[in-house]
Amino acid sequence: MNTAAPTVQGVDTRPEALPQDVDWLRDLRATGVAYDEAVARLHALLLRAARFEVGRRRPTLPHLRGDELDDIAHEAADDALMSVLRRLDDFRGESKFTTWAYKFALLEAAVKLRKRAWQGREVPLEPESWTVFASGGLEPGAEVEQRELLAALQRAVAEELTPHQRHVLVALALNGVPIDVLADRLGTTRGALYKTLHDARRKLRSRLEDW
Repeated sequence: MNTAAPTVQGVDTRPEALPQDVDWLRDLRATGVAYDEAVARLHALLLRAARFEVGRRRPTLPHLRGDELDDIAHEAADDALMSVLRRLDDFRGESKFTTWAYKFALLEAAVKLRKRAWQGREVPLEPESWTVFASGGLEPGAEVEQRELLAALQRAVAEELTPHQRHVLVALALNGVPIDVLADRLGTTRGALYKTLHDARRKLRSRLEDW
């Protein structure tokens, strides 16, 4: 006898298990009034999440007015809604559906705020200073060794990396540019930049292993 619980796209649908999640999934896959009402409820949830994240980060963006921040929250909620609807099949019931969806809005709001913070700012693709890697208060011998290591690292970056790999490494690892900001400026994706950064670090590790 098959005792497996019935599921909706991998989510347990027994009456006693996750009824709210099942309702969400059913209504968001429906049509007509049920779908429209579910989307409206979901958007309200995502807007609350986006406003929470905007409020949490507001002290870091003193130049933005309240209406600008609310616009960002609405944009984040709109984009998060589209992401959730596209990825309904990814929900596996490991947390409540509302908790799972909430995270989309937090991410969208954080990304939009980081982009707004860098709006109008030049993205540095060349190193401003290598001293960020240096440690202070070292003994003379250790300080000399550190200078030699930094010099070897600079040579490896210049000689082993492609210009694109060098720009990505410098922007992300040295100059602190947020990855979503860099992806937007370079017209690429976060995944592509992570791959570039991984390849660059692998080359540098290989070069410096014998240092």
